[in-house]
Amino acid sequence: MNTYHLISKLGKLFPRKIASPGDYVGLMCGQFKKETNHVLICLDFDWEVFAIVREMEQKPDLIITHHPFLFGTRNFVFKHNQEKKELCELMEKMEIPIYSMHTNFDTGHRGMNDALMKALGLYNVVPDENDKMMRVGYLKEPMFIDDFAEYAKNRLGVSYGLLIKEGKSYVKKVSIVGGGGSRGWKIAKDNGSDIYISGDAPHHVRRDIVNAHFNYLDLPHEIEKIFMDQMKTILLELDKTLIITTIDHEKEPTVI
Repeated sequence: MNTYHLISKLGKLFPRKIASPGDYVGLMCGQFKKETNHVLICLDFDWEVFAIVREMEQKPDLIITHHPFLFGTRNFVFKHNQEKKELCELMEKMEIPIYSMHTNFDTGHRGMNDALMKALGLYNVVPDENDKMMRVGYLKEPMFIDDFAEYAKNRLGVSYGLLIKEGKSYVKKVSIVGGGGSRGWKIAKDNGSDIYISGDAPHHVRRDIVNAHFNYLDLPHEIEKIFMDQMKTILLELDKTLIITTIDHEKEPTVI
């Protein structure tokens, strides 16, 4: 497929303008090839993925990551991160561009948070009026909060979660922002949700949730691995002849 046609179509689905202010999305490293037939998808491009790519017999024409490979301008990142500079230079020698779709994918229709809600089996899912990245939806039947937490953990494919249960004893209305959106809990509470799901909540955010008598389920950032399957589905809808490789190399920390 013509690469610029592919990127243009992705840009229409998940435009740069809906990314969060200060986020970095788009072409991170290298130059697009004229044609793209093989796409590699991963959450983060790092040394582990590089080692896999280096040994691939059929190299990808394009790598799409969720998290920005370069969070900042090239000059700024390379000045402060020599390893990132080295990795980028190696990829440019291999002539494999890296393209990142982050909060524009989180916010867009059928992006990250829609995929998470679908995995949870929720219905009547809509963006929150005050946070277009957040999705709000409903369980078909109410669940006790402990049962819901176990259900959500299993449906989103992680082995543990951190549950604050200071609000209602049951769950019907749910809000979610995948990844590190814990500070959005007030928006979820204001929209009438029974629980908010996100991750990476620092201590003082957790204390604020406790004191607000609200429910919060902190699931590890790795629930975002759903990005790979969702992006693969979208790419194949754009061109069913594309070869897609996904690399799920990020593992949860060991709970001790």
